[in-house]
Amino acid sequence: MEAVVKKIPSKPVKRPTQEEAEAAVRTLLAWAGDNPEREGLLDTPKRVAKAFREYFSGYEDDPAEALSRTFNDVGGYDDIVMLRDIEFNSHCEHHIAPFIGRVHVAYLPKASVVGISKLARVVEIFARRLQTQETMTAQIANAISESLNPRGVAVLVEAVHTCMSMRGIGKRNVATITTQFTGEFKTNPVLQARFMELVRAPSNGFSL
Repeated sequence: MEAVVKKIPSKPVKRPTQEEAEAAVRTLLAWAGDNPEREGLLDTPKRVAKAFREYFSGYEDDPAEALSRTFNDVGGYDDIVMLRDIEFNSHCEHHIAPFIGRVHVAYLPKASVVGISKLARVVEIFARRLQTQETMTAQIANAISESLNPRGVAVLVEAVHTCMSMRGIGKRNVATITTQFTGEFKTNPVLQARFMELVRAPSNGFSL
């Protein structure tokens, strides 16, 4: 029996103005020990605010909308649909430090499929938010499961976290791996094994 995780609705956030965001960056520059009025830092608050809008653009996008257009004419296909090695960049919600890696996503279609680029789009939407890797892994799987109603979903995320390599314990190139399985992928160990084999299978150098 699967555990039921209660979803806590997020409160609406009032976005500060551009001027307030830039003022906050100036405060942090001074906190770091530098002079925000020196020539090299004069435009830094504006650049940082612009970069934040890009880093965290996922808050403005809806994964359900990205998955809303499906296709029923698949000739009876009902086996694994998988995207491997989806590269992503995200930011740890604890230190706002980048973590970088790859996502592998698969699902078992029930009656319809979605355009494969939309799966990569869902990864991008969740990656461009303040995250923990565990939460992002679950969010990707849940979004696909809720929108497509497939027979099962499998997600594996592997990433290197700079909050661990550039601060704190200071260990470089340590990969963190998280997985989430739903439906038949969760209950059928043979399907799980097939998914893991596909993740690790050599690419044979195929590229376009």
